[in-house]
Amino acid sequence: MGQLVVMGAMLQCSFGAAPTSLIVLPTNCTMCNNVPAANIMDNKPIVNIPTFGMCSCPANPTVASATAAALGVLTPMPCVPATVAPWVPGSPTVLIGNMPALNNSSKCICSYGGVISINNAGQATTNIA
Repeated sequence: MGQLVVMGAMLQCSFGAAPTSLIVLPTNCTMCNNVPAANIMDNKPIVNIPTFGMCSCPANPTVASATAAALGVLTPMPCVPATVAPWVPGSPTVLIGNMPALNNSSKCICSYGGVISINNAGQATTNIA
């Protein structure tokens, strides 16, 4: 069993320099401990997933150009998440806003190659399958 993810959950990207917190808009009208609960479609860059500080992924065009300008020395650049696919896998049994609920074992893939994981679900009392 996983934990239901809510607004304020702590996220980390495999190429990001710092963790950030998930933003869940109250559009689904589903609350957990008076905080909006997330579903797999809460994957929008900046709207739901803020920046992770600096990005060090060589597949990121800004990192690649800065690295080339530094004669091949990896040069991190500001992170702008590029998430286009929903979180996977989500909960197979719990729906929020007609979409699978987000649990703490779900991952989101950045188009530049980073894997975004959930370090803390934002709450510790509600478990989902």
